Amino acid sequence: MPEQSVVRHARTPLDLLFHELQIEGMVRFRKRIKVDLRRQWISQMVEEVQKIVHHLTTEISYQDIRFQAVLYSDTYNENIKVLAPTQLLITVPMRGLAGYREARQQRWRYYTLQGARLPCPLRDPEGLQQWLEVEQFLKSLWQWHEADVNIDGDIVPAKVLQVFRKLVENAIDTCHLSGKVSMLMDRPAVRVAVETSTGRVELELTPSVEIPTAWSKKARWPSCLKRWPSAERVQCIKSFGFSLLACSNYHWQLSFLRAEQVLLEQLDEDGGCRRKCLQAMRQMKEDVWCPGKRPVITSYHLQTVLFWTCEKYPHPKDWRVFSRAFLRLVRKLHKCVSQHFLKHYFVRKSNLLRYANSGELGALAQKLAFFLKNPQISLP
Repeated sequence: MPEQSVVRHARTPLDLLFHELQIEGMVRFRKRIKVDLRRQWISQMVEEVQKIVHHLTTEISYQDIRFQAVLYSDTYNENIKVLAPTQLLITVPMRGLAGYREARQQRWRYYTLQGARLPCPLRDPEGLQQWLEVEQFLKSLWQWHEADVNIDGDIVPAKVLQVFRKLVENAIDTCHLSGKVSMLMDRPAVRVAVETSTGRVELELTPSVEIPTAWSKKARWPSCLKRWPSAERVQCIKSFGFSLLACSNYHWQLSFLRAEQVLLEQLDEDGGCRRKCLQAMRQMKEDVWCPGKRPVITSYHLQTVLFWTCEKYPHPKDWRVFSRAFLRLVRKLHKCVSQHFLKHYFVRKSNLLRYANSGELGALAQKLAFFLKNPQISLP
């Protein structure tokens, strides 16, 4: 009995190694099966969705030259971002705005959507937001000067979304897709529900101004003395520029989807397990920690957690052992969720959890704490 008691309570190096191997084996086994199934299912769903989106946006572009069609792609489609298994972000490029330059002076202005100025400002734009003046472009179609999208020289996201929503509604009817596609009443975003063979999927269709020729001054990245990514990789990433998304009433939202995709594609050139960790985290989020159609934490949040962790642990040796790297990421996620604070990777003044539901974050924090206390038991 005494010997058994010692074995039960002691944490020898051999015990710790066995414990880590348990975690690694269970996570790897679950990941192999679930990730493969998830990939097949999402691939089929995206295939159906992008055919419908291409059809709709081709008609929209025909009706209004300012909006481009989302091209169909047999491989990766940069205009489609999977946030959750039934939640996709579709960026719709806008045409006729070229030669972007940063605004020389900030003008703080607010107005009704009819064009009347409001007597007092509502709030300053956040770190990820900015106004957009048509004069910031060296070349612009005359349609961007029209009152349906422009107030006092500003291209107003809410007015762009008003025009775009009507175009989407018309395209659904014109393309005879009313049996498969239906408008959702979310405002100001333009959301639609699409019936696919794998189930119902919600799409947020977001007009996007692509700016491939510059890097936003608000993105003060990278910080000094950071070893990840390399200086050469940083310059490559910045060469992809950024985008401005129409998501709210007054301000355009900064987006770095192309730059982030480059980071993701080149994660494990040193033979590490970063991508495997991200896949396992995503699977655990969807199955255990945060299931549902509109989870409080999306794949984008997990991606941001990974980027921050890669920056803090830049050495290849930090990403050789899957179990240690995976638990390190979960601990970082737990800290962010508990504090309701996750910095945007490129614009560090912006908190990605600022508007997240506190109750849902609290419930997720409890699940993550339970997993970290007993990881091998928590894996389904």
